[in-house]
Amino acid sequence: MDSDIVYSTAHGRMCPSCGQPIKKCVCREKKKSRIAGDGSVRVRLEKKGRKGKGVTVISGLPYTSDELEDLAKELKRKCCCGGTVKKGVIEIQGDFRDVIITELKNKGIKARRIN
Repeated sequence: MDSDIVYSTAHGRMCPSCGQPIKKCVCREKKKSRIAGDGSVRVRLEKKGRKGKGVTVISGLPYTSDELEDLAKELKRKCCCGGTVKKGVIEIQGDFRDVIITELKNKGIKARRIN
């Protein structure tokens, strides 16, 4: 519907997509429940663009964004390091490919190591 109204004195902030007040917006729920991956889970180490520091990247997980956040939190705790979720991909600081693949297998997720 792409509404031009972004603020209403009666309702406050308005969603530009559906035209509903932010609290009643249906667009956000659709975005949250969107599945990010294709189901083929790949674990690889990336160093490009990171000044030589390695980051373990897990892609292809068939989870919603909330589930990815929960899994990333568990993996960060298991590896004792930091990380993030960006565009449906989990990034864990450091080279933890073996630990992550083992942890995913324990959860019943089939993962491939990409070199």
